[in-house]
Amino acid sequence: MKSKLIGIPETLLIPLWARSTESKQKEPIICDPKSVEIVSCIDYDFFKFKKSWLTQLGVSIRTMLFDNETVAFLKRNPDAVIINLGSGLDTRYERLKNEKIFCWYDLDVPEAIKFRRMFFTEGNNNKFIAKSLFDFSWMEDINHKGKPILIIAEGLLMYFSEQEVKQVFKKIASSFPKAEMLFETLSPFFVGKSKYHETVKKIDSKAEFKWGLKNSQEIELWDKRIQFLEEWNYFDYHKKRWSWFGYIARFWFIKSALASKIVHLRFL
Repeated sequence: MKSKLIGIPETLLIPLWARSTESKQKEPIICDPKSVEIVSCIDYDFFKFKKSWLTQLGVSIRTMLFDNETVAFLKRNPDAVIINLGSGLDTRYERLKNEKIFCWYDLDVPEAIKFRRMFFTEGNNNKFIAKSLFDFSWMEDINHKGKPILIIAEGLLMYFSEQEVKQVFKKIASSFPKAEMLFETLSPFFVGKSKYHETVKKIDSKAEFKWGLKNSQEIELWDKRIQFLEEWNYFDYHKKRWSWFGYIARFWFIKSALASKIVHLRFL
């Protein structure tokens, strides 16, 4: 029986659809059978995203990069804590099963976590936190016992203003010194333009892109406790899959203007 989507921000369905679609490719960038299963159980018109190949590819590359860097962090810090902000229907914990991890926390607003519980079960090493990102009491719910911490923010921060994102980063810096963070950032070119985005424009939820970061190292100016480590540009990966758009995007001035990136930082 299909589960009907009621009152859940639709943006969480876009990456779910993208991962499911990629998993069916002959040579997939990522393989996510759980997403395929979930899509088959949700009463929703995913067909309207069918021609949105740029988004589908971008999400797949984004997923790959987050996966790779999360695995690398866990290799350096096997007994670690992962905090997944705005988890939605993310399947990373299931895909990267790691018995040595101390705990993995999936945080999202209550209605999203309620929907998540229909497809995922909490365990000793995977806990759900049903709170808004801006209800900073969630930080008190993290049982880390001084363990290394990695915070993930995928497909999330672009929906908030720069001032709101700064507030989150400053709170994290205060609560989790020495933690590392991986987050996605859009180019500022896309701020205020979600109505032109090939998938976001097709959903009923009123989601707007409010923040983007042109120079990732500028984030160090927000707070002296933030240290930029590295970044990864989507256009640098699976270039053949980008087709004609990839050739255009390789011009440096277009690449810098349009590319989404994954940024890695540390809180001092």
